[in-house]
Amino acid sequence: MRVLHGLEEIFAAKGSLLGTSDWVTVDQARIDAFAGATGDHQWIHVDPERAAAGPFGATIAHGYLTLSLLPMFMVAVYRVEGARMAVNYGLNKVRFVTPVRVGSRLRGSTELVDAQPLDGATAQLVFRTTVEIEGAERPACVAETVSRQYFGD
Repeated sequence: MRVLHGLEEIFAAKGSLLGTSDWVTVDQARIDAFAGATGDHQWIHVDPERAAAGPFGATIAHGYLTLSLLPMFMVAVYRVEGARMAVNYGLNKVRFVTPVRVGSRLRGSTELVDAQPLDGATAQLVFRTTVEIEGAERPACVAETVSRQYFGD
């Protein structure tokens, strides 16, 4: 895990790969739980029998389920020391490149693309996380996220 100590180290890390998480398996239980939480019960996600005869040969994870794994991947690869809090500010770009078939293993590699000071105690950070599928040539997802780190009182 990469530890960034304060604003100076954050700005120095701009443009670098922060790390790659461990693998996580996307099983049908996770897909079903996500469908329940979001109300998206499309058959390609929750009906294994029908999905087996569909275009992907099995159920697939929701794209937004894959996206929702980013915090888990990111927290596994870096930590900012000295920040009193961090908030999500938004997304610049998200692409769902390859469907995630049930049973796939995913991991995330996170790069600090940009880091800008907003005032003396706040930084806006842009991360690019590439979500890999074990054994696949192309990633499941590439997402550029924006967060703000708050330091001081």
